[in-house]
Amino acid sequence: MPRTHEVTNQVPPHHGYDAAADPALLEAVDREGADWALPEIHRLGVLAGSEQAAEWGRLANENPPVLRTHDRYGHRIDEVEFHPHWHELMRTAVAHGLHAAPWTEDRPGAHVARAAKFIVWSQVEAGHTCPVSMTYAAVPALRTTPALASWLEPLLGSRTYDFGLRRPDTKAGLIAGMSMTEKQGGSDVRANTTTAVPAGDGMYRLTGHKWFTSAPMSDVFLTLAQAPGGLSCFLLPRVLPDGSRNRIALQRLKDKLGNRSNASAEIEYEDASGWLVGEEGRGVATIIEMVNTTQLDCVLGGASGMRLGTIRAVHHATHRRAFGRALVDQPLMRNVLADLALESEAATAAALRLAGATDRVAGGDSDEAVLRRIALAVTKYWVCKRAPGHAAEALECLGGNGYIEDSGMPRLYREAPLSSIWEGSGNVAALDSLRAMSRQPETVEAFFAEVGLAAGADRHLDAAVAGLHKQLADPAEAEYRARQLAETMALVFQAALLQRHAPGAVADAFCASRLGGEHGGAYGTLPTGVDVEAVLERARTEGAGG
Repeated sequence: MPRTHEVTNQVPPHHGYDAAADPALLEAVDREGADWALPEIHRLGVLAGSEQAAEWGRLANENPPVLRTHDRYGHRIDEVEFHPHWHELMRTAVAHGLHAAPWTEDRPGAHVARAAKFIVWSQVEAGHTCPVSMTYAAVPALRTTPALASWLEPLLGSRTYDFGLRRPDTKAGLIAGMSMTEKQGGSDVRANTTTAVPAGDGMYRLTGHKWFTSAPMSDVFLTLAQAPGGLSCFLLPRVLPDGSRNRIALQRLKDKLGNRSNASAEIEYEDASGWLVGEEGRGVATIIEMVNTTQLDCVLGGASGMRLGTIRAVHHATHRRAFGRALVDQPLMRNVLADLALESEAATAAALRLAGATDRVAGGDSDEAVLRRIALAVTKYWVCKRAPGHAAEALECLGGNGYIEDSGMPRLYREAPLSSIWEGSGNVAALDSLRAMSRQPETVEAFFAEVGLAAGADRHLDAAVAGLHKQLADPAEAEYRARQLAETMALVFQAALLQRHAPGAVADAFCASRLGGEHGGAYGTLPTGVDVEAVLERARTEGAGG
């Protein structure tokens, strides 16, 4: 090659590290009672940080799913075709129990272990975690109808990924999807017009159009329809018990901003057959079990993306030189990187605390159930709202190299807004926190009891808690102020967790910047006096091999 094409000052590939070697993650796994899962979490982390897994994710995204409505002879088939590496990603996720392990493992910390693995493996490729998350969330909804749960739960919990359209009882494992929204209603599912009529054989016949069906290649779906007794929840298989195809027509796949490797579709129910889940007229109450569970995964996904953006930015800055020295040694870049790392640590701490609460709720802890109700609502709002800006700043750390597709940063950037839209956009999540406090005043008490465990640890945190008490005591225009309330509560929740569990350098910098007013409107505006090196050390992957 001509000398002009000698490659110098380029960053080596970001491969060959353990994606689970994340101090914030590992510390949270330990304190939330899932240390027994650490060997498997690290095994998955080594795979997630490998060149092989990176290639799986790249090709799954560069070769998105294709809808095949008919075969060559004109028969309606409604199949979705995926790149082979999509199936490798799914096979790995299912084998490690990301889809349903907590429902099959009767041991403390099962949801925490699963959450940690979800954060680690999502860094490879986020799109395929949609059906994984939906399968995880389907189980508690199905448990409202024991007959369906006893039949399907062992198949949904199986660690065998068995793709293809066949009768559910002939498969080694099942994947579940969800189909709620319609074009006229969106988040307002009570505006749904799909109808369900009793068929007299224990099933219902559904007719209607669904605007956004997640994972349409799934084996079974939870869906909402208007039954004689009101809006109700139903389970629809793609293949009926007699082996015939259910009357579910895939009209088109959505052309989405991100999440490209995953299929999302508009579908038509044409007298499709399904079983009632829960009671007639209680559809929202039944499916809310699924929604609450997937909201946790929105937080986990946001934390995963932040961790990936942070370590990629730090890796690049460590190996790239400009103006005579490595980027990571330049004060302003160190400020930016440390700021990204703080946001990542706070998201991870909150996500794993909520996973721990999920474990304790499953064990019958009513106090944790009350805390989880409010803490999940505000954390879902804030972590998901912060993710796009975090991804944009991490991309900018790579400069032009981050703006090209080969870097993987554009994919991370496109993926970042999804969690803030899925399972309740920003307004819906913020208003949900108001609803929780209004209908269950004990959630406010539980929240202040939780953050009170860090009382006296930091003056900024103490002041923020006192201010929050005053805000919540004033109900005037609460709906108008819902976003501000949710943001403040989420920040206080994160700050209290960091003060109790993170190194002082991390906790104090977070409180000073996020609560103390010593921060600008962009990342990279941390105050002076922050122990930047101590913060950055927790975000390095150099030396974090398998």
